Amino acid sequence: MTAKDILKELKEYGNEQTKSTLMKHGAKEPLFGVQVQNLKKILKKTKKNHELALELYATGNSDAMYLAGLMADETQITKEQLEGWVNSAYWSYLSEYAVPWVAAETSYGFELGLKWINSEKETVASAGWGTLAYYAAVNEDENLDINAYIKLLETVKDEIHTSKNRVKYTMNGFVTAVGSYIESLTEKSLQIAEQIGKVNVDVGGTACKVPLAHSYLNKIIDKGRVGKKRKTARC
Repeated sequence: MTAKDILKELKEYGNEQTKSTLMKHGAKEPLFGVQVQNLKKILKKTKKNHELALELYATGNSDAMYLAGLMADETQITKEQLEGWVNSAYWSYLSEYAVPWVAAETSYGFELGLKWINSEKETVASAGWGTLAYYAAVNEDENLDINAYIKLLETVKDEIHTSKNRVKYTMNGFVTAVGSYIESLTEKSLQIAEQIGKVNVDVGGTACKVPLAHSYLNKIIDKGRVGKKRKTARC
């Protein structure tokens, strides 16, 4: 399939109600409003495809860009390409999911995450925290810099309530991810979660809510899921 073929199929899958919902969350034209389940139907045909993913992301069509995140080959995408992607990820579905998913699965995901969290650009910084969270989810603890993650938890504690809107959201998610996936830091994460308490994020009039990190972590603990890594960051 070519990028042109895929855009045609995306248009056929387009749904006005889905489009309206996505736009309420921050998406902008061009987009068709394609549900993820239909994006995955296309993905079954293409599998991972590096060059096609790059072409789709470059279209600027939100549906195509999100699909590119699912399709990207983490073994081929370069730092430079991911830098371009993160700077073009203009809303949360791209900056907090599509791009971090791919970045976290690369060998340099942690490096990129650390760089991005220091960005003055809200979407880039939020992508950085998302990348670091997913990196912890897909890498075994012995391959993680545990001391760095401890320092990052302290950074969240000190800065979350004064950070930019979506950065607060991904910082909160970072705490739950570290506590969930790095068993030696579960107790530390719980302590940080208690200290930060409720995190207020403007979700643009949507019904979305910010999970209370402490409650979320306790549920993970109760279910015996602490330390269970993910095979892939993407879902």
